[in-house]
Amino acid sequence: MLVVHSPAHLQHRYDVEIQHGQTVPALEIPERATAILEALTAAGRHTLASPRAYGMAPLEAVHEPAMLRYLETCWQEWAATGRTHPIVPETVLLHTYRDGMGEVREPRTPAGRIGYWCFDTESPIVEGTWPATREAADVALTAAEAVLDGAAAAYGLCRPPGHHAARRMFGGYCYVNNAAIVAEWLTARGAGRVGILDVDYHHGNGTQQLFWERADVPYASLHGDPDRAYPYFSGHADETGGGAGAGATLNIPLPARTGDDAYLTELERALDWLDGRADELLVVSLGIDTYEHDLLGDLAITTDGYRRMGELVARSGRRLIVLQEGGYHVPTLGANVAAWLAGAEAGRRG
Repeated sequence: MLVVHSPAHLQHRYDVEIQHGQTVPALEIPERATAILEALTAAGRHTLASPRAYGMAPLEAVHEPAMLRYLETCWQEWAATGRTHPIVPETVLLHTYRDGMGEVREPRTPAGRIGYWCFDTESPIVEGTWPATREAADVALTAAEAVLDGAAAAYGLCRPPGHHAARRMFGGYCYVNNAAIVAEWLTARGAGRVGILDVDYHHGNGTQQLFWERADVPYASLHGDPDRAYPYFSGHADETGGGAGAGATLNIPLPARTGDDAYLTELERALDWLDGRADELLVVSLGIDTYEHDLLGDLAITTDGYRRMGELVARSGRRLIVLQEGGYHVPTLGANVAAWLAGAEAGRRG
């Protein structure tokens, strides 16, 4: 399988984040992608490739251009004030802040601007955030182009991840939405019936929002129940799309300690739901934070479960663009991604 990767992700490094009001060691670290790449290289059956540049147009087709300009320029603006520590919001814009007072204006100060665009305290911006983010989108698009050109499957080792980034908002370690960028890019090229399958532990609120009112890109997500799991405000089973997209979203919230067999049963339900909606191309948001020992999830998927998962998805017969999302138990992360991709290869052969 083609594996697209870039060392640009190494520039996006910070030491701490804020979770539940506490400063903790950062979890979305460069070692995640390094471990995955080492495992896939050791497997010896993948073709490694670097991304090519696609420009800003694919990102602007999905995200508010003003938000992209902010991400591109914010560090220079921040550094010009003499600050060298990561940018983290001290205030975050809520939809109720200006109830009855009209539209809000984007602040001019660096400290205010991040809270206008970012929805949490776990997504710091450092000097290398934008170069890494920009390259991650190119990684995803390069994998997509390989499949568009005839490959049965390709894997994009994206870091930072993407599925929490929405049209006018970023957070959850995500700055642009790689899966949504790819789905939109493929759809614009008449690539066929494209769907998104999200198997990250956390609900992909950004992906759901971006395609909420569209029927042409169905979105299916399996994730921890938002009654207990980040990002808390989306992903309930009764969220099924709106407007022209009514019925084109499927959310499957899962109970804690869901194991391999129960997960695969629900995954098969999601794949069946995609039948008739997205029969040709599937963008997979691959999160490994469903692992039994993950630091941010509470499910119980094993390494063999990932192999079975990849095999089941590939047996559906769809061409696959597999893009990396979460997964925070670094010692096993590479083996688990390798198992998923090995299962996908076996499922394709079967």
